Amino acid sequence: MAHNVKNILALQAELGECPLWSVEEQVLYCVDILAPAIHRFDPVSSELQTFPQAEEVGCIGLREQGGLIAALRNGVWLLDAQGKPEKKIAENPGVAAQSRFNDGRVDPWGNFWCGSLWEPQDKNGGLLCRVTPDLKLEVKAQDIKISNGLAFSPDRQWMYHSDTPNESLYRYPLNEQGEPGERTLFRRFDAKGGLPDGAAVDSEGFYWSAQFDGGRVVRIDPQSSEIVDEILLPVKWPTMVAFGGADLKTLFITSSREDRTEEELARYPQSGDIFAVDVAVAGIAEPRFRG
Repeated sequence: MAHNVKNILALQAELGECPLWSVEEQVLYCVDILAPAIHRFDPVSSELQTFPQAEEVGCIGLREQGGLIAALRNGVWLLDAQGKPEKKIAENPGVAAQSRFNDGRVDPWGNFWCGSLWEPQDKNGGLLCRVTPDLKLEVKAQDIKISNGLAFSPDRQWMYHSDTPNESLYRYPLNEQGEPGERTLFRRFDAKGGLPDGAAVDSEGFYWSAQFDGGRVVRIDPQSSEIVDEILLPVKWPTMVAFGGADLKTLFITSSREDRTEEELARYPQSGDIFAVDVAVAGIAEPRFRG
């Protein structure tokens, strides 16, 4: 299926990540991990607000009480609506000098999940963490090199999670309280087609995965784990997707220009920008952190 990809914001982010649609505000949030900054973008008015951060910001979530929850390098913080820190609620449980937070989101039970990456890349030193509404951080998974692709099925039966350099997409069964069981390998990727980066699940339960270094986003069948659709992009390094728009049928896509050569950027000058694609199946409204 051919898709019409629009560049909606020439952000030129070093490492654009974590697009997040606010249904109430009808705006798109995202981060530039390395700037570091949180952005708030209104696609109708094209108004862009930028909230600089003190250190790398891996991922964010919306809060029921207003403002944001954010995983920065040294720990997890509650932020106000302008991205200013209100309270540090947890330390980075890893070695902060060599491990920063990366991908994450709020789950249907109101917990905030945040995964980390191991920067030396010489071992699987990343972690997958969950912050509960009573503001306690728990390490829920290890043996990860770069934590990515966290998403939850609409029936609350499955949690997806990818490890980008290890070319793996995992799936965890969830009980009624949202506790994950043992992970199983859901799909192995071939690096020639891209590595599994950030993701989102649509209302039919299909998993949409940004293929880093592959220049595309793929839609994966939750039953067969096969790719059933793809969106080809004008950039080679997409990082994450999010459903938004008035009907949740717009797929927003962030991208990266981190560590790219002059030749690569000349070939892909839109790297770091944000793209939008109209899709046939709606996504799911993002839950809010209940803490």
